[in-house]
Amino acid sequence: MVHVALFHSVLGLRPADLLAAERLRRAGHEVVTPDLFGGETAATLDQGSRLLGRVGWAAVARRARQTLGGMPDETVLAGVSMGAGVVGEVWPERPAAAGVLLLHATADLPASARPGLRVQLHAAEPDDFAPPERVAALRRAARERGVDLEVFRYPGAGHCYTDPGLPDHDPAAAELTWRRVLDFLAPRPTP
Repeated sequence: MVHVALFHSVLGLRPADLLAAERLRRAGHEVVTPDLFGGETAATLDQGSRLLGRVGWAAVARRARQTLGGMPDETVLAGVSMGAGVVGEVWPERPAAAGVLLLHATADLPASARPGLRVQLHAAEPDDFAPPERVAALRRAARERGVDLEVFRYPGAGHCYTDPGLPDHDPAAAELTWRRVLDFLAPRPTP
């Protein structure tokens, strides 16, 4: 069993996040889905950006840290779109994290990322939140620090392709993403 903190997108904590968490729980994992917006949600990315502006990044980061305060140091950090930015915010403070999952957006690799840490990035191609230059920078930083980075791009999918409640939804890409995430979370045999 793996502990996972799944941080939602700028749309707020929505059914798609809860469904994703339930899928991971059915695989035997402990998953928390903190509500970083205090119950508010948005229907579009523009509305979500305004919502984030009202709530404020400081409050979002504080809520994320409060959630992680009660979780094991080895908790896997997972973020969906804006949630990847939340992961980037808290990652430097969680050097013992068992892994990092970035869905629909990139995050900067912190200096505290240890060699051998497993990281996955899943993003549409193209995607403004995971542009080629940011992905290339993440790959370079991972190589330099010995981080085990896997990058999966999904050509033709929309930005939030794993969310069945949005027009971007791509069922085939979403299913492949969640299969890869479950493989990532599966126990590794010890050598």
